[in-house]
Amino acid sequence: MGTAEIIQQDVLLIQSHIITYGNMADENISQQIADEIETMWNDPQAAINYKGNNYTVVFRITASCNPAIEPEEILGNTNPLNNYFRIEEKAIGNISFVDGLGCNTGYFQYDNLYKGSTTAAHEYGHTLGLPHPHDLDIRGQGTPGIMYPRGTLVDAEFQYDPNMPAGLKGGTMHPMYRRVRRQDVYDLQLHKLMLTGQAIVGNFSSNWHPPFGVNS
Repeated sequence: MGTAEIIQQDVLLIQSHIITYGNMADENISQQIADEIETMWNDPQAAINYKGNNYTVVFRITASCNPAIEPEEILGNTNPLNNYFRIEEKAIGNISFVDGLGCNTGYFQYDNLYKGSTTAAHEYGHTLGLPHPHDLDIRGQGTPGIMYPRGTLVDAEFQYDPNMPAGLKGGTMHPMYRRVRRQDVYDLQLHKLMLTGQAIVGNFSSNWHPPFGVNS
């Protein structure tokens, strides 16, 4: 989730703030998450046409850590910049997730957040409303886009193990090879927003998550 606003004659700024909490959350991992999202989503240098004018889409992502945040702060949040993620050693299903498409809350499994993993950038796409693609066999199509999930069939060079047959253990997409493409930015449908002021991208899910294995 975030805000969208035309700030210059030719720049459309998307802003989001990541707030982490949980036993594995700290300032370093929080900043790493923000840096990954901002770097990857700015990489394609995408532009959109809005009412006859072209605007370069620029993402500005900030982060902070609040390990002891109270559920009421998340439940009562009205700031569309804020996205809340619990970080723990383990998550349900042994995988990071968000609470829906176009949301502002989720849960990161710590070992998914190694530098270059692309997990944070992928989950951020979900918070802005992007789903997984329908076709998960993209062999012959080159570098996988950021929204392809684990298990996607890709060219051998993008697999965990390039020597394994497609679909077997090691023969699916390694997430570190995902990249944000211009099409991913176009898929946000930013031209449909009312950009005469500050628009909101996504919605409030406002869920506080307990640690895995602990009932809320």
